[in-house]
Amino acid sequence: MRVVIAGGHGKIAKLLERELAGRGDTAVGLIRNPEHEAALRAAGAQPLVCDLEHTDVDTLAAHLAGADAVVFAAGAGPGSGADRKDTVDRCAAVLLADAAVRAGVRRYLLVSSMGVDDPPAAGTDAVWAAYLRAKKAAEDEVTARDLDVTVLRPSRLTDDEPAGRITLARHVDAGAVSRADVARVLLALLYAPGTAGRTVELVGGDTPIAEAVGALAG
Repeated sequence: MRVVIAGGHGKIAKLLERELAGRGDTAVGLIRNPEHEAALRAAGAQPLVCDLEHTDVDTLAAHLAGADAVVFAAGAGPGSGADRKDTVDRCAAVLLADAAVRAGVRRYLLVSSMGVDDPPAAGTDAVWAAYLRAKKAAEDEVTARDLDVTVLRPSRLTDDEPAGRITLARHVDAGAVSRADVARVLLALLYAPGTAGRTVELVGGDTPIAEAVGALAG
């Protein structure tokens, strides 16, 4: 399987790249900073410099040629303002979807966030509110495309070692989940096409990942 990952230098992305490489799959990581190429190669991925905030759909579609799936794991990151929450967390996700349609890549995994169903509460930090709105808008716009989309909404992320056990459902109680387990769930979803069309939340739990994803696929 050839998988193109937007936000290829992110923590979850690099963990997913290692998982894919360990299976003998090809991971292609989209990055905007050429200085990150070595880190991606160390993770077993092929780096591809492409700034999603400064490219067009035709250029991006050419980069997706021959891919079996795309994963949107990009984000504006800590320290970014409200404007970049929109240009990265929403616009770049939608651009990737449009490029996937043009390139004929149907499978799309979107890493979103818990807490986006309801509008931000009064008094919410302005940047965090912009992030939540951008994630929800990305979900709405990406799932409106003619693609086989699975939206994964992790809970609070940690850098703990993978537990291999999760709770995965349309709605779950707030909690935490390791980035390593998120990466393993993404890998399982890539191999479970029956999960297309689903939006699910993810926390640590008691169910083995393979079992939880298999139940989701039905």
